[in-house]
Amino acid sequence: MSLSGAAFRASVGMQPVGAAAARALTARRRVGIIWGLLFLNALGSGGTIVHLPSIVIKGITQGSLIIALLMALALNRKVLIRPNVFLCLVSLLPMEAILTALEPQALGTIYRTFRLTEFVTVLWLLTPWWGRRDLLLVRSHLAALAVILTSVVLGLLIRPGTAYSGGRLGGVVWEIPPTQLAHYAAVTVGLVVVLWLCHQVPGRTTLAIVVAAGTILLFTRTRTALLGMVAGILVAGLSLIVTRERVRRFFAIIGVIAAIAIITLSSVITTYLARGEGTQELTNLTGRTKVWGPLLATPRTGFEEIFGFGLSNSSFNGLPIDSNWFSSYQEQGLFGVTVCALLLLVLLVAAYFQPGGVQRALALFLIVYCLIASFTEDGFTDATPYLLELALAASLLVAPTVTGRFRQQDRAGPQLDLPTFEASPAGISTGRERSREV
Repeated sequence: MSLSGAAFRASVGMQPVGAAAARALTARRRVGIIWGLLFLNALGSGGTIVHLPSIVIKGITQGSLIIALLMALALNRKVLIRPNVFLCLVSLLPMEAILTALEPQALGTIYRTFRLTEFVTVLWLLTPWWGRRDLLLVRSHLAALAVILTSVVLGLLIRPGTAYSGGRLGGVVWEIPPTQLAHYAAVTVGLVVVLWLCHQVPGRTTLAIVVAAGTILLFTRTRTALLGMVAGILVAGLSLIVTRERVRRFFAIIGVIAAIAIITLSSVITTYLARGEGTQELTNLTGRTKVWGPLLATPRTGFEEIFGFGLSNSSFNGLPIDSNWFSSYQEQGLFGVTVCALLLLVLLVAAYFQPGGVQRALALFLIVYCLIASFTEDGFTDATPYLLELALAASLLVAPTVTGRFRQQDRAGPQLDLPTFEASPAGISTGRERSREV
C-alpha cells in the first residue's frame, strides 16, 4: 500500500512529504541567516579585537545587508508579500528620505537613504514568514543576541581591563558601547522570561540565560535598558496574568523579593543607579539635554521643519543626539516624528485586539521596551536594532497561517506550500493574501 501510494503521488506530480519537510527546514534556516545578517547590519561599524581597518569593518556590516537582500530574493523568488499597516508606515521613512536626498546633500546621506531602502525591502520579502506559531523570527533574533553576548564574555576573559574600562562593561571582540550592550542583554532577558512564562523554554535553560545576560546588563550600569526591561516584562506578564498560573506565582515571588531588597538594600541600589553622578548630571540625563536644546534652536526653513535635513549618523555638532525623537526631528522633521509615533500606536492597538498568548506577550515586551528606550537612544528612522525589534513585534501580531496541501511542482523547481492567511482582527494584516509557508 505504501509503494502504491508513493507511485500515485509521483504520477500526479505531487511532492513527497519528506522532501517537502526537508525543503521547509532549509527555508527556515535561510530565514534565520537573513535575520542574522539584518542584525549584523544594524550592529554598527565599531572596532574589533584584531584591529581591522575601518573600511573592512564597514564592508562586513554593510555588505551583510546586500547579502541578506540577495538571499531574500532567492528565497522569495516570486516576491510574494503580506501587506500590513506597520511596514506601510515604515516604507514612508525611506520614501521621505529620498525626497530630502534630492536636495544638495553629502554622499553619506544618499548612501544611508539607499541602505534604509534595502533594509525595509528585506523586511517586506520576509513577510511570508510572519505570524508563524513556531516563533521562527523570535528564535532567530535570540540566536543573534546569543552570539553577541557570547563574544562579550569572550572579550571579558581575553582583555578584562579593556572590556570593563570606566567601570562599565562593553564589547571587545566586536566593539560595542555599554549602552548598546545593555540593550542586547535586556532584550535577551525579557524575551526568555516571557517565553518561560508561556511554557516555551525549560526552567533550567531560562535560569542560565537570565543569570548570564542579567549579569552583563548589571555590569553595563545602564539605567534605561534596566527600566525598559522591567517595564516590558511587567506589561507582558499582566497580559498573561489572568490565564497563566505561572505568571501569578512569578509576580508574587518577584514582589516579595523586590520588597525585601528595597527595605534592606536601598542604599546599595541607590548608589548603583546613581553611578557616581551628581544631581545636575541626573537632571540633564548625563548631558543629553545639552545637545537637545541647541538642536531645537537651530534655524530651519519650512521644508526642513517638516522633512528634516536627511539621514545622518544621528549626531549634532559632533555630539550624539541619543534620542529617537530628537534624532527623527533632526533627520526627517515633524514627518519622521509623526511616523515614529504612528508605528508605536499601530502596534499597541494591534496588541490590544490580539488574542492573549505568547505572541502578544512577546510583542508587548518589545513595544514597551523600545518605547522607553526611544527617549534616550536612537532610533526608528534608520536601520537600527530598534527598528528590527519593532518589525519583530509586528511579525508576532499578524494572523497565523493556515497550512494547505503541497502544490504541484513546475519546471523551475519544487514549489513551497502557498497557504491562505487569515485577516488579522487588529488590522495589521489586511485581506486574504496568498504567500509561502515554510
